[in-house]
Formats: sequence, structure tokens, C-alpha cells
Amino acid sequence: MADHRKLVPHLLKWEGGFVNDPDDKGGATMKGVTLTTFRNFYGKDKTVDDLKKITDEQWTYIMKKGYWNKAGADAIDSQSVANAIVDWCYNSGTGILKRIQRIVGVKDDGIVGPKTIAAINSKSPLPLFGAIKQDRIKFINGIIARDEKQKRFYNGWMNRINSLQFED
Repeated sequence: MADHRKLVPHLLKWEGGFVNDPDDKGGATMKGVTLTTFRNFYGKDKTVDDLKKITDEQWTYIMKKGYWNKAGADAIDSQSVANAIVDWCYNSGTGILKRIQRIVGVKDDGIVGPKTIAAINSKSPLPLFGAIKQDRIKFINGIIARDEKQKRFYNGWMNRINSLQFED
């Protein structure tokens, strides 16, 4: 079974510190946690200054509960497949879980339950890992097609995707 702690170094490598880029649709973020997400977990009254002071414990809680658990990743047999799914969720939101469900051939309701997990685990991990990465590239190309300003993030997104290596 996959372990969220094995993904943490990868996420922190790509999510770094505080960013508030006007072209980034996520707005103010710290370690990849948006102010909106932070408020959803810790209260509507939280400010950008509070976000800048996010603790390791708060960050881990958000990552685990908000992304890892929503992807059902504890039940995924392949660490590499779990990493590819959760990294994409963390970078683009859990709405991408519908895309994962389409890849594995189950109803795309965005809720990862026993049928989705069974479908993920029934696939050969290496080809599934590759299919997830390819769909993620298609997804980012779609973002850029809809908003040319997002093109400036392309190389960073591709570097992040390409840094995920199959290790199972």
C-alpha cells in the first residue's frame, strides 16, 4: 500500500514557500496551500499572514486529509501511481479525480470509493502511471489553450510532471 510520507519531499520540492502571483489562479499560496483551502480547514477568518505561518502539522493535515485521503491513496497498491494521482490533485485540485476515473474505466463522479480503487489496483501500474502523466499533460495544454497567460507556467508544470518517476 502507498504511504503519503513518501510523497511529501516531492510536493515540498515543487511547492516551496509563499507565492502570490497575479497570473496564478490559486492566488496567495504557501507550500501549495491556497488561502481558500487554508480557510476551509482552519476558519474563514484566516489571513494571508496566517497562511504564511502555516505549520508543518497544518500542512501535513491538509495534504493528507484534503488530497491523499480524497484520492483513496492509502488503498492504492502502487506508490508511483498514488504519487502521480495525488501530486496532480495537489497541483490542480481534486476535480481531476474524475479524469482518473475515466482513465481506469469507472463512473466519473469524483468520489473515490471501492470501485475506483479496485479499478486502479487492477491495472498494470507502469502503463497506468504513464497514462496518468499523459492525461495530465493534455490537461495543462487545455489550460493554456483557454488562457494564454498560463503558458508562462508550462515549463515548471512539465518539469514537475517529468520529475515523477515510476519506482515500483
